[in-house]
Amino acid sequence: MTAPFARTDNSLLGRWWWTVDHWLLATVSFLLGIGFFLTMAASPAVAERLHLDSFYFVKRHALYLIPVFAIIFFVSTMNIQKIRRFSFIVYVIGILFLIVTYFFGVEIKGARRWLSFGGFSIQPSEFIKPAVVVLSAWMLAEREVNSQFPGNVLALFFYGFAVVLLLLQPDMGMVVLMTITMFGQLFLAGLPVLWVLITAILSVGGLFGAYFLFPHVTQRIDRFLDRDTGDKYSDRYQITQSLEAFMNGGFLGQGPGEGTIKKHLPDAHADFIYAVAAEEFGFVLCIVILGLFAFLVLRTISRMLNENNFFIVIAVSGLIMELGIQAMINIASTLSLIPTKGMTLPFISYGGSSMLALAMGFGMVLGLTRRRLQGEDQL
Repeated sequence: MTAPFARTDNSLLGRWWWTVDHWLLATVSFLLGIGFFLTMAASPAVAERLHLDSFYFVKRHALYLIPVFAIIFFVSTMNIQKIRRFSFIVYVIGILFLIVTYFFGVEIKGARRWLSFGGFSIQPSEFIKPAVVVLSAWMLAEREVNSQFPGNVLALFFYGFAVVLLLLQPDMGMVVLMTITMFGQLFLAGLPVLWVLITAILSVGGLFGAYFLFPHVTQRIDRFLDRDTGDKYSDRYQITQSLEAFMNGGFLGQGPGEGTIKKHLPDAHADFIYAVAAEEFGFVLCIVILGLFAFLVLRTISRMLNENNFFIVIAVSGLIMELGIQAMINIASTLSLIPTKGMTLPFISYGGSSMLALAMGFGMVLGLTRRRLQGEDQL
């Protein structure tokens, strides 16, 4: 197969193509392709229930793919210094949007997470996730260079400020994801085991506190524990339908378009798209999706084994950890292993904010792991 660019091509596209990891790029492209394919299968039934054109979500999903690939390319061409600055800008804008969301956001299912601009909605917390990871890695790396620099404190500040605003929404799923990622980074940066135990205890205490402080969280956990409660639009109802989809699918599935559960699942194209994959394409496609996420994580980790730049190791490990854990949370929720979190399956579920933010995070992974040409700015 002929490469799209010659090795001697010195253009921006040529240099980019020959320095990024093709396996990572191909894996994410495959996931995006599966996502579009599953959106075609799952979303028409949802659109018809909402009295929209049958392919309303399919068309929008296809349109999102254009900026997704553009963002991946744009961010992955940045050097280390630009990625740091870009993350700081995204963080500041994201924080401002989170504050605005608290006062003017749209309330859905007891949580205020969305800002609506005309016909477009945005979830600011999605963009905060990768920004916090990179900024925390930056602070921890500076502390590694200068032991007097308060890197741990600043990293926790960037994380903590965002988490407080997320708790006000509330968005416990995002808080859990960011917390696991944050302390994973701290552990990689040499956080003492005692600190790990203390933070683990505090995290468990925080979960109990959230149960008693936030009615939205209380109801979701209660519905998860009491399987006989819930109406047509409740989390429990969707979980019941999701599990039935897995049973109906079997090993090879019912076949494309033959699934019936998507006609009853309000979020079949979004949070529960994995259930649609299970019913129509069976255990085989579910394992393929799991395998792709596993390969994405393991391939990225393997790239870090010979990396000497402390910042790159902490940042890339955090970004890929965040992506992998998000996939695990979505799949575990779909299988009723944990309470539902309202979290998308990366690169597969329908959702503009999620797809664009994931593209930004993956672009950072590609940019930080790409091969640096001789004489290229590494800062």
